[in-house]
Amino acid sequence: MLELYKDEYFKSLVFKTNISEHVNKLNRLTDKYIKEAAKRNKEIIKLNKTIPKKLKTDFGLSHHSPSLALDDNFKFFIDIISNFSNRFIYECGFDTQNKKLHLSELWVQEFSKSGGGHHSTHQHWNQHVSGFYFLKCSNLTSFPRFYDPRPGAVMTKLPLLDKNKISSGTEIIHYKVQPGDMIIFPGYLPHEFTVDHGIEPFRFIHWNIQYV
Repeated sequence: MLELYKDEYFKSLVFKTNISEHVNKLNRLTDKYIKEAAKRNKEIIKLNKTIPKKLKTDFGLSHHSPSLALDDNFKFFIDIISNFSNRFIYECGFDTQNKKLHLSELWVQEFSKSGGGHHSTHQHWNQHVSGFYFLKCSNLTSFPRFYDPRPGAVMTKLPLLDKNKISSGTEIIHYKVQPGDMIIFPGYLPHEFTVDHGIEPFRFIHWNIQYV
């Protein structure tokens, strides 16, 4: 038989590590933002006259903060994610010598304790690097899933020989996470968070970065 050379191209790089030493500090720093967001959601639900009184809960919602980049207490964390993002973009093979890292977005959110919190599949347009840092999670909470970003590959997808094995034909990848886990990925990579049942708290910081 002829010798067959195997190459793989057009991969999407994903970084994952655990930096648990910052979890307690960041939980303390983000507590007030989650409380304020939950209070805002409560007021919005209260004013919504289309919802029957007995159904006025925060089921299905996430409590979302404004930008944390305006709070100097998060400067140490911004330095951490900036360093990891620079390393990520270098590992992807991009030249950013004449470009500057710009933190586009940085926020914290926590899914409702009533359950139902989730994010449907989406991408972050015009962003080079996206990331998660998990503060509260367990095997009983939501977790992130990533999808094949190649439209052509999805359109022509064939059945897999073994769905339990990761291969070049795998369409969905998920990560079970624990506090301190950090995941960094390209902004173009479609991702979602599975429905959370509200059994245990689920809180994470999310960011987007551009090189301009």
